Amino acid sequence: MTAIGIYGSAGRMGRAIADLIEGEGATLAGGCDSRDDPDALAKSADVLVDFSIAGALDVHLAAARAARTPIVIGTTGLSPAQHAAIDAAATEIAVLQTGNTSLGITLLANLVREAAARLGTDWDIEITEMHHRHKVDAPSGTALLLGEAAAAGRGHSLSELRVDGRAGLVGARTEGTIGMAALRGGSVIGDHEVIFAGEGERLTLGHFAQDRTIFARGAVRAALWLAGQVPGRYRMGDVLGL
Repeated sequence: MTAIGIYGSAGRMGRAIADLIEGEGATLAGGCDSRDDPDALAKSADVLVDFSIAGALDVHLAAARAARTPIVIGTTGLSPAQHAAIDAAATEIAVLQTGNTSLGITLLANLVREAAARLGTDWDIEITEMHHRHKVDAPSGTALLLGEAAAAGRGHSLSELRVDGRAGLVGARTEGTIGMAALRGGSVIGDHEVIFAGEGERLTLGHFAQDRTIFARGAVRAALWLAGQVPGRYRMGDVLGL
């Protein structure tokens, strides 16, 4: 069976993945947190999953690269420099980086891309997300993933169209932009909605997480799939053949 190692094993997601692994036909190679040796874990695992913090990614990615071990990266809040490091690592190992490992979110992103491509720029796109009070990054990695899907559907990058939380006298909405708003409170696991607002009608595509297990199950499925892939940078859509 495939041995999966977990970076960030003491966190919510790390614990959820560890609890699920054996039931998914895999084994736990071990876990690693700030006081542990990331290189030792990388050498003992067939594939790694990282749900730690953005500040630890560079060390974990270097360990995976040195051991030639595939890695699923679910950590969010990554910088452009870290994305460049992922690109470089993907020339030597298989890397799957995603803002969300839910299979439902993966399908939602595909639907958002299709809707954005089919509807004209006279349909305004707004993305809202809500998470628990402890989440440290905003917008969420999932909101950015959905924003990238919407922008790609219109032939642009998200950086070209993105407008974050409006305040004050900002003027009329610019056609073709993608608005993003983040809410934080309570124990919300993750709610995401993509709103397409046209003249006289509105289309809303959404996903509401009710149990953190959905992310763990998707992460394990991604890890099992990635373990057999050649070096390259992959996404959750590849796991589902989208």
